[in-house]
Amino acid sequence: MIDLTVVEEQLERTVQRCRERNILIPTFEEMKHPERIPEPIRRELKNIGLWDVHPRNLYRITWKNEPVPFGGGFGGVNYLEIPRELTGVRARILALVGKWFPTGSHKVGATFGCLVPRLVTGQFDPTRHKAVWPSTGNFCRGGAYVAALLACESIAILPEGMSRERFEWLSRLAGEVIATPGSESNVKEIFDKCWELRRTRDDVVIFNQFDEFGNHLWHYEVTGSAMEEVLQQEMGPEDEFAGVVLTSGSSGTLGCGDYLKERYPHARIAVGEALQCPTLLLNGYGAHRIEGIGDKHVPWIHNVRNTDVVIGIDDEVTVRLLRLFNEPVGRELLKAEGVPAEVVDRLDLLGISSIANLVAAIKFARYFELTEHDVLFTVFTDSMELYGSRIQELREERGPYTRSQADRDWALLQSITPDWVQELGYYDRKRIHNLKYFTWVEQQGKTVEELNAQWYDWKDYWGRIHRLAPEIDERIREFNRRVGLRP
Repeated sequence: MIDLTVVEEQLERTVQRCRERNILIPTFEEMKHPERIPEPIRRELKNIGLWDVHPRNLYRITWKNEPVPFGGGFGGVNYLEIPRELTGVRARILALVGKWFPTGSHKVGATFGCLVPRLVTGQFDPTRHKAVWPSTGNFCRGGAYVAALLACESIAILPEGMSRERFEWLSRLAGEVIATPGSESNVKEIFDKCWELRRTRDDVVIFNQFDEFGNHLWHYEVTGSAMEEVLQQEMGPEDEFAGVVLTSGSSGTLGCGDYLKERYPHARIAVGEALQCPTLLLNGYGAHRIEGIGDKHVPWIHNVRNTDVVIGIDDEVTVRLLRLFNEPVGRELLKAEGVPAEVVDRLDLLGISSIANLVAAIKFARYFELTEHDVLFTVFTDSMELYGSRIQELREERGPYTRSQADRDWALLQSITPDWVQELGYYDRKRIHNLKYFTWVEQQGKTVEELNAQWYDWKDYWGRIHRLAPEIDERIREFNRRVGLRP
């Protein structure tokens, strides 16, 4: 759970640090409704770049940033509709766009949700603690960034096989960068490094995205609210919200599914994973190339009892669509096939895991035979801005991208079938939930009692987490009052 116990001595040092560094902290409410951010702060932001390491950029942790790299204000939710001319399905597929967060990914929100409750209660002391961010990519980038804005030192941990762009960026911001063996499939190695740090150092606080409920809560409160706002705007009287489709990763983003099912009870939550590492589908293992999603375990913060569908995604499909969407020859073909030019020209808003989310949404639409009155939601976590080296690597590995290859990849996109889609019954869900035991109870120190509470008392267990946002907001307001930097 999220502990809000106050440690007064450390809290006073934190208040003093923030006063010295000119730091104010936004509330969840301001992230959902940035029009409520005080006008002096909005004026300051007009002279600050989206990625600048400036404490006022904490107020840009929202889905409503103006989509510009410098000096932007706030507007509506950043989202994109992928039309049937590209997807080949009748259903409407909407996606939140993560590129316009600082660092280019919504993971800064998840890291805020993990760090800030401990900061404003004094549990994390920036004068002596270092924040450790174990991740397969964007979470440790977001963590290092948010920590820097909050005058906290960071240690980033990620697999050595992640993209060069991630390591280059982290080397400039995180105090330490630790590369663990393997790729996005090697989460256990990240956990092992965390235990080593716990044993050997007394200055670290681990923020593990896979078991930190602040990750789940931020997406429940902020991402869920953003999706609801778009649905209210886009859906007509005959339309129905069919569900949200997301790759698992840390399962934090799935918190938005809990939010939406409370408001649209007939909607489904679908979870995608790489077919080459089918943990949820087959209790399996393996390695894959869908960068940014971790696997070989079920995250502690995954509300499995509330999950309806699991979808396997072939990573080869994702890699081939990466080139179709971004190589000039591929874009020319898409336009020739009738995909609107304004959509084609924005396909760089989809990073690798975003493409996987789109593939999963298409499979969901085909499986449930959705019509033009059905609306699906997914998330484009990050953009191609973070994966330029992968395109070059594919050129070196597979040669130049030709019209013939683009034709084959277009045919692949149009022929995506609903294979490896499983609707979950009660015991299917319980099978997946029980897998948590082996990672979290046997290896990571969780209790069987809490594992059982997640399942048998699930509405109360998850409900208590979901009701914490107003209390955290009040702690943030009180913290800002003590800092005394009134805008």
